[in-house]
Amino acid sequence: MFSMKMTRSGKRSLVMGIVVALAFVLAGPRVHGQGNDLIKAAGAGDLARVKALIDGGADVNARTRDGWSALMIAAEVGHFDVVEVLLGKGAEVNAKTSEGVTALISAAENGHADAVQALLGKGAEINARKNDGGTALMIACYKGHLDVAVALLTKGAEVNAKDQKGWTALMYGTDKEDLRIVEALLDKGAEVNVRMNDGGTALMDAADNGGLGVVQALLAKGAEVNAKTFDGRTALIYAAYKGHLEVVKALLAKGADVRAKDHDGETALGVATAQGHADVRALLLQAASRPQGQRPAGQQ
Repeated sequence: MFSMKMTRSGKRSLVMGIVVALAFVLAGPRVHGQGNDLIKAAGAGDLARVKALIDGGADVNARTRDGWSALMIAAEVGHFDVVEVLLGKGAEVNAKTSEGVTALISAAENGHADAVQALLGKGAEINARKNDGGTALMIACYKGHLDVAVALLTKGAEVNAKDQKGWTALMYGTDKEDLRIVEALLDKGAEVNVRMNDGGTALMDAADNGGLGVVQALLAKGAEVNAKTFDGRTALIYAAYKGHLEVVKALLAKGADVRAKDHDGETALGVATAQGHADVRALLLQAASRPQGQRPAGQQ
């Protein structure tokens, strides 16, 4: 039987739990004395208090037990004025938490483009990686922050970097179903046919999600319509399983193989029938009745 595990949805684990980390910082001391007070003040956006503590000798690079600094917290929350002051006072711009989070990654996740620009201006490592291999660009795409993604791309972020799951920024943009981000990445040279660790591609993910615009954009850039995962599944099988009629039409128009089988012997027609997608089933039956390789009328 066709397993529900086939679905490509479920949003991969790039969310870092930064808000949780901030809550821990503000709820109780992680460092002693003025260092802890500075971190709390930075998180609260209390600029006057931040300045007073620094002038009084507080360590601008004091850390929590998890490695969070005042700069990281201010960048995460979006207190741009505090970020500027801390940078001006020598805060370590590329310091990392125990999970590999930097101030830049923290700002990018939460869409704070002004903080991102300020950090880059002070030498933030644009391609710094979390412990799971995630970068600021991947995380900005995952969260749908177009302005941050564009800023990072403009400054030379590595567009085809992969995390430990084999995902690139394009895959995260596709998973977010954000056509603007997908187009921005493709314009900067994102590899459209790069493979995830399971053999999946951005097109398969887009087909699974049902985002017709994203599917069309990927196909227009040369996405391999009949590529298969290591389990033998194609974009057409994913779209048929979910009942995405318009996506199925777009894939068929580009030569998707209606007869392709996965390793369980399932076809797009089979899964559409099993899931009760009558409109998709009818379309696939029509496609299957044509000689192999023949496309729909008007799509030759």
